[in-house]
Amino acid sequence: MSSNEVITAALLEKISSIQRRTVRPQLTYRAQTKLVQGLRCAATVRRFPTFFVDEPLDLGGDDSSVNPMELLLVALGTCQEIVFSAYAAVMGIPLDAVSVNVKGFLDIRGMLAMDESIVPGYQHVSYEALIASSADRAQIRKLVGMVEAHCPIHDTLSRPIEVMGSVFLNGEPLDARLKNAA
Repeated sequence: MSSNEVITAALLEKISSIQRRTVRPQLTYRAQTKLVQGLRCAATVRRFPTFFVDEPLDLGGDDSSVNPMELLLVALGTCQEIVFSAYAAVMGIPLDAVSVNVKGFLDIRGMLAMDESIVPGYQHVSYEALIASSADRAQIRKLVGMVEAHCPIHDTLSRPIEVMGSVFLNGEPLDARLKNAA
């Protein structure tokens, strides 16, 4: 079985299972993180080996790993590539290669609390998807439309979502509940 056949079969089975109501359509993703030392953090996701996140030297880190803002760009690029591959397989569109170059533009004064009028996150994010395919332009345009409409990370970054958190101090809930609608 080719990788396209495996992808198509898996996705069609998932759709069928949801339609038959044998699986729930809602998913919950989890990650556990822990500050290790300085600005270096350890992250664990599912059964995968722990990986690390850090900041560059000029922001007080050891520059031992990517930083969270870079991981956000990685998430967008890889999600785009995965969704391109998945939809191309299901739509029967041949893909020879897909890569995504992602840039995030940040005014660091917001993160450093130097100017309250500047947001601490990215002001904007841009990407270039590079596709190699023997398909015609009309097929690729249709594929791009599907990816832009259904990429979860693109969607999450493109609309306001609710982000909530709780803080515990020495195992006890702190009084205030953190809530921020992005």
